[in-house]
This record gives sequence, structure tokens and C-alpha cells, in this order.
Amino acid sequence: MNQVLVSVQGMVQGVCFRAWTMDLAARLDLKGWVRNTPDGSVEILAQGKDTSLKKLIELLREGPVLARVSRVDAEHGVAKEKFDKFSVKY
Repeated sequence: MNQVLVSVQGMVQGVCFRAWTMDLAARLDLKGWVRNTPDGSVEILAQGKDTSLKKLIELLREGPVLARVSRVDAEHGVAKEKFDKFSVKY
């Protein structure tokens, strides 16, 4: 199974970014997690079909209404561990 590790930078914490990402992942049938990082970015590890992962990255560049995304970095790879759902990591 393929996966992508994504870092989203900008005004992305405190604007419902994690909840928005969870809804997006459910619509795209992706598994993995989303979390805030100490540097103010949001990190996402998502697993699923390549088309869904590509769409996720595309939509993360826009973000939810209140967010201001300045940069999205994505590392593609093969899943080393398998997730059975998509969740918020704290």
C-alpha cells in the first residue's frame, strides 16, 4: 500500500485544519493520522490509492476556509505500518 507524509505550513493551527483533514480523508477512503507539530505546521500521514493521495495533496494546498496555506511538502513511499482508520494524533 502506498502512503504520503505531508507537512502543511502557514496559518494552519487553530483553524479546524485537523477536523477538516479527517473529513477529507474519510471522503477519499484514506487511513492514517493528522497532528499539529511544535513548529506550527500540520503533519499528515495518509495511506490509500494513489489517486486519493494525489487528490489529498491537491486539496491540502487549499485548506479549510479559515486556513492560509503557504507551503505543502509531500514524501511518497510504501507503507511500513498499516492503519485501520484515520485519526487525530495529540
